[in-house]
Amino acid sequence: MREILALLAFVVLFAIPLSTNVFAQTSYEVKMPTGSSDPQAPYFWQSVKDGSTTGIVEILVGDTIVWSNADTAFHTVTSGSETDGLDGLFDSKEFAPGKSFTYKFSEIGHYPYYCTLHPWMTGTIIVTSGYSIIPNVGKQVGDGTTFFNVEYDFSRLLSTAIIDEEQKSITFEIIGDAKSENHDLELRLPSGLVDGQFTIWVDGEKISDFENIREGDLNVLFMSLTADSKILTIVGTSIVPEFGTMTLVILGVSIVSVIVLSQRFKLQI
Repeated sequence: MREILALLAFVVLFAIPLSTNVFAQTSYEVKMPTGSSDPQAPYFWQSVKDGSTTGIVEILVGDTIVWSNADTAFHTVTSGSETDGLDGLFDSKEFAPGKSFTYKFSEIGHYPYYCTLHPWMTGTIIVTSGYSIIPNVGKQVGDGTTFFNVEYDFSRLLSTAIIDEEQKSITFEIIGDAKSENHDLELRLPSGLVDGQFTIWVDGEKISDFENIREGDLNVLFMSLTADSKILTIVGTSIVPEFGTMTLVILGVSIVSVIVLSQRFKLQI
């Protein structure tokens, strides 16, 4: 009897983690409806998750998207865009009506996709860790090689960030209607983007009621805004570097080369 109980306990211990893993991840279906191969179709995608027809779906890391062809024509689901081309992340190739293509997303980011047969069919999968994301912040300043994804949790949307290198500031436009009556903002700023002692301005007025908690390389800011706040500016003591790593290496090599050549020239004289 004891041997049987021990065996049952052993089975239960190994069964529990397996069940947890199954429910930790979610699969979402995106349909290509009938007529979506026609550029005049009212919409080209339909997300079963929320009914959206934009082709834009927000999921969490580890979730899976299943694209189902409910049309009468062949389609592809290919990462990238017609303008920039294929980026090589995923490509279903052509698949027939009634068939589907599945891809699991394991990293945070924005992943555009389109149908190579019908390039007007475009969409984006937004993968987060539970936070909303503003991608590639800092790419428009310096040499364009140092940039970050900025995560936040808020009842409204933070639009594209604008960086002022001279003022060492980053400004966000606040847009959209509030999804709830809670207007507390959690903003997760990488220290490589902006760092130091922060001063925060909301709609041109300086606020002092905020909290900054350091989590590794992140400055996690907490503050209360209002339903009609429009502009958020954060001033630090350092901002995304003007020169990326590769530029600094090239600059250093150039300086050393000039010094060496100068010394040789003097010796020849």
